[in-house]
Amino acid sequence: MEKIPHALIQEKLTNRYGSDIVSAVEEPLYKALVITVNPKRITDVLKYLYDDKDLQFQFLTSLFAVHFPERKGEELEIVYLLHNLWKNTRIRLKANIPISNPVIDTATNIFSTANWMERETYDFFGVQFKGHPDLKRILNVDSMDYFPMRKEYPLEEGSRIDKDDTMFGRESLVEGN
Repeated sequence: MEKIPHALIQEKLTNRYGSDIVSAVEEPLYKALVITVNPKRITDVLKYLYDDKDLQFQFLTSLFAVHFPERKGEELEIVYLLHNLWKNTRIRLKANIPISNPVIDTATNIFSTANWMERETYDFFGVQFKGHPDLKRILNVDSMDYFPMRKEYPLEEGSRIDKDDTMFGRESLVEGN
């Protein structure tokens, strides 16, 4: 079984979507093709990758978000891991959205498995999947008023006096020590 060449995937997407394909690069460690897409066209691209007779990326392996606070205007990255089972080819599709308006179209009309993955991404990152049939928290309590996977809080509470950082192989975090 021969894998789908990355050049063919890039060529087909670029020919069809032009500048809406922000970038397409091969990730060096795993040799995976990583395609960044304009978030307004994400469902069009997903549908095309699903339907095209040469590509047939019909299995959504995973969908998740990553928070990059330093990327102003593109703080949330939505990642779709797609797999063509017949040619055993995997690609990574990404779309970047602002944390001030974390909205992107749902993929549930293409992949039914996106349902719970989108709910989990909403629950932990606050991404609003427009058109989702039942977007509500899946693991956290409904009354929670924040999204725990965003990097908006310090990792440790600074007022703790019950631990000694030197016991963990690091210098004391207290000033002057």
